[in-house]
Amino acid sequence: MDYKVVRTGRKTLALMVRKNGELEVRAPLHTTEEHIAAFVQAHEDWARKHVARVLDSPPPQTEEDIAALKAQARAVLPGKAAHYGAILGLQPSAIRITETRSRYGSCSSRKVISFSCFLMLCPEEAIDYVVVHELCHLRYMNHGPDFHALLSSVLPDYRERRKRLRMPLEE
Repeated sequence: MDYKVVRTGRKTLALMVRKNGELEVRAPLHTTEEHIAAFVQAHEDWARKHVARVLDSPPPQTEEDIAALKAQARAVLPGKAAHYGAILGLQPSAIRITETRSRYGSCSSRKVISFSCFLMLCPEEAIDYVVVHELCHLRYMNHGPDFHALLSSVLPDYRERRKRLRMPLEE
């Protein structure tokens, strides 16, 4: 398996798959080539799976695609938040639609919920899960038992819905 080695001041070995599908090994400065090769071989199944996932993923969205996703998110997500917010008795102070690629949603201490427009690429049940998840953070700013109890009171199947999100966001 081909890979590129990047030596850094880090203390451990790590594998990364770049956007172009290239496998990169990040290694401490004085790690031997033999140790790196053994590490890659030990993680070859993981590497092949993730390289294939990146190579099979659709091409990046254009600015027009992103604008359309944002428009769709603005049309859909506030209504879903209002619907589930009424069930929970919780309302955000504001809803923002972003182009964030690292997470589908977030909730600030000021009760502002932000949703990534890329959430619109997910199945409907996964979108509902993210909306309810972020609304629950209006009451519990953690992932403790009370948070999960509130979440499951609205979406008893939230664990299955969460699994539908397990697709990588592009960088």
